[in-house]
Amino acid sequence: MPSNGHEFTRRRLLGAAAGVGLAAVAGCSTRSPLEDSTERVLRLTTYREESPLHEQYVTSLNRTSSPVDDEAFAAAVEGERYTTQYRTPFGSRGRHPEFTRHDGTYYRLGSVVVGQETVTHPVLRIYEVGDPDDLDAVPDHVAQPKLPGPDQRAVQIAHMAARARDNEGGVPWGLVQRDGYVYRRESAIEASAILSSDGPTHVAYRDRIYEVRVARETFRESVYRAEVEPVAETPEEMESVLRARLVDAYVTPERLSSDARDVFRRAESDGYAETHPYSQKYEELLKALQAWPFLDGNVEKDAGVDDGTQLVAYGDEYYEFTLRFVTRQR
Repeated sequence: MPSNGHEFTRRRLLGAAAGVGLAAVAGCSTRSPLEDSTERVLRLTTYREESPLHEQYVTSLNRTSSPVDDEAFAAAVEGERYTTQYRTPFGSRGRHPEFTRHDGTYYRLGSVVVGQETVTHPVLRIYEVGDPDDLDAVPDHVAQPKLPGPDQRAVQIAHMAARARDNEGGVPWGLVQRDGYVYRRESAIEASAILSSDGPTHVAYRDRIYEVRVARETFRESVYRAEVEPVAETPEEMESVLRARLVDAYVTPERLSSDARDVFRRAESDGYAETHPYSQKYEELLKALQAWPFLDGNVEKDAGVDDGTQLVAYGDEYYEFTLRFVTRQR
């Protein structure tokens, strides 16, 4: 969604200042042969949505793979206080559901922070020590697939941290925490072999042997209270709510010139791009899409401009669209 004009944050202000500084430095440099052979274009791509918004954005809680969602919803509807720690209700796994339907009524799902708790969790870290084929050089160990399910996942994630140590490459922070895996669920802790007093000291995973190290560490975790609010009684009302929430631009095709409509059609099939200054048909469409900042061809120096995916109601259909600057050969 476009940001409110008042939400001119310090981060954006600093980003704008940094952009001005970089531009000044760039102005002192000479052009390379590669720059002379390329041109900067504004590319529009569109993708038609196949269904109404209320069919896409209203989630059935039994599809979220989290029993916490059902429990939180049932309690909140009854006016009871339901809280979770660390992970928010209605979003602990997969896509965060924001709206659901129950007994013919549509509800907005959410949560609010109501406190903080200091808790202790076991943290698993593993360290490579050898090759399973070199039996004389490695200690007794257990293969990862032979461990209980929670431990298998723990080793898999702890391995991501071990693999990244002293190496280039990304790590999925969020899964990996504190350079390892954090056991949070009591059910996982109770089922774990690694956390037991006589648990394995080494584990084999992906043709390597790893030493197992477990530490109990302190965490400060937010406490969230589930919130549920009715917002609509019919699909038509819910569609109106979602249009107000999600749609960035409304375009009546009949009010566009045939050339501008042609640009929109081409953007769906192959994408459409032009250099600045843009043609009259491209400017017309950009204005209809409420993409005013892009008209000056220098939007990258402007603060607070969203060049991500947006949503347009084009007649009776919805389209996702993106506007991005790219380079291409002349």
